Amino acid sequence: MNISDIAKKTDLSTKTIRFYEDKGIISSPQRASNGYRRYNESHIAELNLIRRARLVGFTLDEAKALLGLSRDPERKSADVKEKALEKLVEIDHKIAELQQMKHTLETLTNQCPGNEGAVCPIIEGLQNPSFLSSSCCNAKEAS
Repeated sequence: MNISDIAKKTDLSTKTIRFYEDKGIISSPQRASNGYRRYNESHIAELNLIRRARLVGFTLDEAKALLGLSRDPERKSADVKEKALEKLVEIDHKIAELQQMKHTLETLTNQCPGNEGAVCPIIEGLQNPSFLSSSCCNAKEAS
């Protein structure tokens, strides 16, 4: 298969596939006599794993590590599960941060009259956290 074929089968762009190859994330395809890359079914599996791992929140480095585990016949499912559980904890933390952000923004927008006047509780609240009437909105900034 050429790169456009594999791009269609994996829902990835040819640029992304080349990037993954250049970074050593996927195994290098063989080259035809004309120099074109020739991909096979194992490349589809690798690319699908990377794409789907990214879709569920794994970073590219984490997805690469999962791909490494997929290639290891001595792997333990416990190791894979541990990585997935760690990612779930991280996602839960991000959800909590997003909920806090939403609550803060809701509080600010509820305080804003949204009229022609210059007084804007949204600007005031973003500039001065003590302006907010709710202490929930003074949470530590996400890093």
